Amino acid sequence: MAGNSTTTVEVEIYGSTYHVRGENDGSYLQELAALVDQKMQEVAEHLSNADRTKIAILAALNLADELVRLRAVSTETQSSVAEKVTELTGELDQALRG
Repeated sequence: MAGNSTTTVEVEIYGSTYHVRGENDGSYLQELAALVDQKMQEVAEHLSNADRTKIAILAALNLADELVRLRAVSTETQSSVAEKVTELTGELDQALRG
């Protein structure tokens, strides 16, 4: 199988360093780690005396919520586009039949 090469990159998330391996380039993995770090920082600002595990779980829930909402918008958009294409195809068919 022609391939994606595996990349390992060192990232810092919420003060800890991790070696992350993925099929993407290092800058993409750094970008993902920065997003996770940002979410953890945001959650930590709203909690006092929370441990790292709780902060990580709440950050993951926040990211999952964003993902589900974006998927819903994407599905709605795809459905809308499909309806419009069907409508326009019908109009074009009528116009060509004259």
